[in-house]
Amino acid sequence: MRRILALLTVLTLVAACGGDGQSTTTDAPPTSAATDTTNTTVTNDTTATTGTAATDAGPLVLYSGRNENFVQPVIDAFTAETGIEVEVRYAGTGELATTLMAEGDATPADVFWAQDPAFIGGIAKEGMLTELPEDILSLVPERFADSEGRWVGITGRSRVFVYSTDLVAEEDLPASIWEVTEPEWAGRLGVAPTNGSFVAFVTGMILAEGEDRTREWLEGVAANDPVIFDGNGPIVDAVVAGDLDAGLVNHYYLLQRIADQGEVPAKNHFFPSGDPGGLVMAAGAGVLSVSEMPDEATELVRYLLSGESQAHFLTLFEYPLIEGAGTPEGQLPLDELPTLDISLTDTADTLDPALALISESGLS
Repeated sequence: MRRILALLTVLTLVAACGGDGQSTTTDAPPTSAATDTTNTTVTNDTTATTGTAATDAGPLVLYSGRNENFVQPVIDAFTAETGIEVEVRYAGTGELATTLMAEGDATPADVFWAQDPAFIGGIAKEGMLTELPEDILSLVPERFADSEGRWVGITGRSRVFVYSTDLVAEEDLPASIWEVTEPEWAGRLGVAPTNGSFVAFVTGMILAEGEDRTREWLEGVAANDPVIFDGNGPIVDAVVAGDLDAGLVNHYYLLQRIADQGEVPAKNHFFPSGDPGGLVMAAGAGVLSVSEMPDEATELVRYLLSGESQAHFLTLFEYPLIEGAGTPEGQLPLDELPTLDISLTDTADTLDPALALISESGLS
């Protein structure tokens, strides 16, 4: 735990020094609704404060690594339906994981909603999450829930290679993630090495290919003069603007820009199944074992998997995980997406080496 906490702290500090001041692991909303929700606490009347902690009789406290644009409409609907007040602390997933580990049993958090499986899995490994009831776990495909039932996936997302159609010819696209270290991509690739989704992707690469090959890839990317960003959203914005050839991001960022701006000169390129670059992940949620409101916390997680909530997530182009909730327009169904055949639960086991390798590679 101490090693992971130390590495998380290093990456958080590095991210805090980033150029645009945005959280490194908080998902950026579409350009027209961009807001910096780092280190904010929002109650259901949307009044923002900082550093607020719930009292014993206070509202349910949610630590959210997902951005306010994505989360708050669902939280408001949950309160309207159940009468349960929720106070949300918005920050990066890695930053919130660091906070939870530092707070330990004294944390005011009742629910943790993470951007990726690795960080929430790390919290679960520390014994900080309680087992969820089977009626919640059974709502999603088995591969998108913790094998011990400590967290459940809320939405699915795929890692992709986003590229400018003005700057990159289709025949020049990399056939695998390994090719982005080649000389033709020097100075042309955007990465967000302290972003939670990038870290989770590296945990998957370690599981599939081992630490040595992952280290070689990270050092190869670092030596290839990449353009470093704080998050996925700015990478996509740079590609859309024609300021960057390509980048490694999650699939939905470009879809959000298209919905917001109309057709843009950019496309998502999916790596084939078995390639670490095409990992399909879950953004998951779990209930803190020290929660003083466990029933209400469990009810919130259940609500995130309701038809109404999943329909909202679909409008933001993430993959709903409950059966029959639909597929983002123009995208392959979830069970047809190319992906890496690993256990998302196991990404927690490679979080420590992933953080270390990223830090040592020179990318962060």
